[in-house]
Amino acid sequence: MRIITEEPLKEYIERFPDTRVALQDWVKTVKEANWTNFADIKRTYNSVDSVGNQHYVFNIRGNHHRLVVVIKFTIKWVYIRFIGTHQEYDKIDCSTI
Repeated sequence: MRIITEEPLKEYIERFPDTRVALQDWVKTVKEANWTNFADIKRTYNSVDSVGNQHYVFNIRGNHHRLVVVIKFTIKWVYIRFIGTHQEYDKIDCSTI
């Protein structure tokens, strides 16, 4: 899979250095993945949620942080839409962000 712009993740790591290892692991895993549907993602990340409109939510660092992405399976692209604390996540509509 190809991650479209990792810049938000890099900026987030600067803000929350404790997420560095978890986000680096996520990036490595996603780049090596060949997901074709939600079930493939679920096999890799059991805690991932599909929230509709091709949006998926990943728990980062034991659910202290949330990562929302849009995944285009046909072209193998993952778009970073939101990264934030669980409290920041609670304030957004993750299916439309």
